[in-house]
Amino acid sequence: MSVNQQDLDPDSTTDVEDVADAEEELIKKCEEMWKDMEELSLLIMQVKCLTAELSQWQKETPEMIPLNEEILVTLGKEEFQKLRHDLELVLSTIQSKNEKLKEDLEREQKWLDEQQQILESLNVLQNELKQQVVTFSESRIFNELKTRMRDIKEYKEKLLVTLGEFLEDHFPLPDRNVKKKKKDIQESTAQLITLHEMLEILLNRLFGVPHDPYVKISDSFWPPYIELLLRNGIALRHPEDPTRIRLEAFHQ
Repeated sequence: MSVNQQDLDPDSTTDVEDVADAEEELIKKCEEMWKDMEELSLLIMQVKCLTAELSQWQKETPEMIPLNEEILVTLGKEEFQKLRHDLELVLSTIQSKNEKLKEDLEREQKWLDEQQQILESLNVLQNELKQQVVTFSESRIFNELKTRMRDIKEYKEKLLVTLGEFLEDHFPLPDRNVKKKKKDIQESTAQLITLHEMLEILLNRLFGVPHDPYVKISDSFWPPYIELLLRNGIALRHPEDPTRIRLEAFHQ
């Protein structure tokens, strides 16, 4: 059916603009999440290597050795060679992980490029709707946009699930089966929330109340996880109230 420009539904252009804005915002969020995941992965590898080295040192029993210059030099050389070997293993592990992250990043970059092409196509469509009389089927355009939005939403949910699984695997809560000296410590531990839940609270506050993104630190926040977020620049303390923290606004 042929229609003139006056008969076009004004909501069509608005819908296209909304979809373009939503896709652009989602792309930015995806890029930020991948950067955060890469930094977290490197930090996890470093912690694992240091933990393994500490465990090995704790298992060793020191031997009483006569102290003289020749023996000290020999021991120093042995320790230096061992340290060098351990550092080479750590470097090799990190390089291997970096290659894997690089491949993942390239794959996601390809997806982002495809989404950029979709966005450009939508911009072209928007300009055509403004410039000329178009013969089209409204139901077809609506279904196409609906399908694209559903794909984007599913991919976003997939990323969030993957991030949640990553955090739950590598940042679990302290073992609730470990015996504590005081009963109230056991009860407090049973109420702790995961790092994933902490990040969700901070994210919801950041986007839900952007003018006041700070969250009050409660007993359910495990202190080591709070320190981890602060040390790595993922969260910031309130300049006047140290009992409140906020998520760093990486999207700005």
